[in-house]
Amino acid sequence: MLFVYYPKCSTCIKAKKWLEEKGVQLELRDIKGDNPTAEQLKEWHRKSGLPLKRFFNTSGNLYKEMKLKDRLPDMSEEEQLALLATDGMLVKRPILVDGDTVLTGFREKDWEEKLTGKKS
Repeated sequence: MLFVYYPKCSTCIKAKKWLEEKGVQLELRDIKGDNPTAEQLKEWHRKSGLPLKRFFNTSGNLYKEMKLKDRLPDMSEEEQLALLATDGMLVKRPILVDGDTVLTGFREKDWEEKLTGKKS
């Protein structure tokens, strides 16, 4: 599984530990040094079934500095994807990609359901 994360992010650390405790083999990718491309984000967005806004790090400083809360509604999906691809700090993390399953942010209950097909 591809695990896209920011090493200093406490949620990412918690998610990585949780996955490792479950014996999941991870391909690690630092989002700051290797930001997803617009094409990757488009594919992940499609597979996730989530609204595109869920791919934005809405609690991040950069999101707030750029006043994206007000700007995103007026932007096309393509413009939003291009913007996400400019800086990993704009992207919600961690992102877990496993075939057709794409999860953003770490909510243990949701991840447990998606990865095992069972409710915890």
